[in-house]
Amino acid sequence: MIDLFNINEKVIVVTGGAGVLGGSIASYLLTQGVHVVVLSRSQSSIDTQLAIFEKIGGNYAGYVCDVLDEGILENTKNIILEKFGKIDALINAAGGNMPGATIGPGKNFFDLEAEDFRKVSQLNLDGTVLPSKVFGEAIVNNGKGSIINVSSMAAAQAITRVVGYSASKAAIDNFTKWLATEFAIKFGDQLRVNAIAPGFFIGKQNLRLLTKEDGSYTDRGNTIIQNTPMGRFGESQELNGTVHWLLSDAAAFVTGIVVPIDGGFSAFSGV
Repeated sequence: MIDLFNINEKVIVVTGGAGVLGGSIASYLLTQGVHVVVLSRSQSSIDTQLAIFEKIGGNYAGYVCDVLDEGILENTKNIILEKFGKIDALINAAGGNMPGATIGPGKNFFDLEAEDFRKVSQLNLDGTVLPSKVFGEAIVNNGKGSIINVSSMAAAQAITRVVGYSASKAAIDNFTKWLATEFAIKFGDQLRVNAIAPGFFIGKQNLRLLTKEDGSYTDRGNTIIQNTPMGRFGESQELNGTVHWLLSDAAAFVTGIVVPIDGGFSAFSGV
């Protein structure tokens, strides 16, 4: 019997693989027999993630890598290919935001810090495009595989304050569809590109934006909960099933889509 969801022994690279969401995805994949490679800008975060992997067991590696440096990405790709022999998939989980690219309380668009806006755009968009270019070539040469990008609820509709993050994530949606089309037309129907769009998950970057020090919700946190039909924030492990599906042959005819994982936020009109 064919197991459409079998991803055992695939070699999967996860950028931002030591972050809250990327680390959770990477850890889950390791439990499924995947050979996991995590990339991060910080050796200390890599060490922390590898300590988690050690408790799980399996075949894994972690490398310090700047997703905005094509030369470093190329060197890292070569190291991975030498160690594992192939790359089956890439998950672009690296990304983030900066205070200067966010319109804080009491401020407006004209207070935007242009340099921070550029940095956020580079991290989220270039930090997805460049790894896709470098590792995507290895996936294409492998003849079969997929790329999963990470979008956001801020991409498809206006989420107040986060102008830099929103604009760059909206670009991720377009890039996902463009690259899916490019791969399918030029390299065949075994190469797929999709994205997930997480709803609201509490992490290091948005902790104080959504919750107070006593654990209660801020006004913004309450507004989000009121507009999420499931009435709660997401848990990091709730991304894993969709990621698994998109990586597997169960999604063999699925490419160019952005899957919301949001507790109904994107479906709710607010009334």
